[in-house]
Amino acid sequence: QVQFVESGGGLVQSGGSLRLSCVASGFTLDYYAIGWFRQAPGKEREGVSCIGGRDGSTYYTDSVKGRFTISRDTSKSTVYLQMSSLKPEDTAVYYCAANLMRSSCTAETTMRAYEYSYWGQGTQVTVSS
Repeated sequence: QVQFVESGGGLVQSGGSLRLSCVASGFTLDYYAIGWFRQAPGKEREGVSCIGGRDGSTYYTDSVKGRFTISRDTSKSTVYLQMSSLKPEDTAVYYCAANLMRSSCTAETTMRAYEYSYWGQGTQVTVSS
């Protein structure tokens, strides 16, 4: 059974940092792309970042470029999202999931939520001003 579990969220002041983890069980990170999404109250789910399974390519949405870094440790079946210089507008529930239609992350099209499966339960990130 495939399962993705996110952790690492919490309450942090503006300008602070957090590292989110996404542990995949029953699933290899060596082929399919893995994405991080977030959803704030009253807003649609937004694609944040993606890492390619075969080539390690990465994609970031404009609002997090230069502040967030996605990485993976295949030996631990874990994808990380290092978040720095956090802003109140980063407050959301953060989810990870697998894109079973793509193995690379090179364009905004790789963040289409309907292409992703095995959504985790999410981890709450709250940034106070």
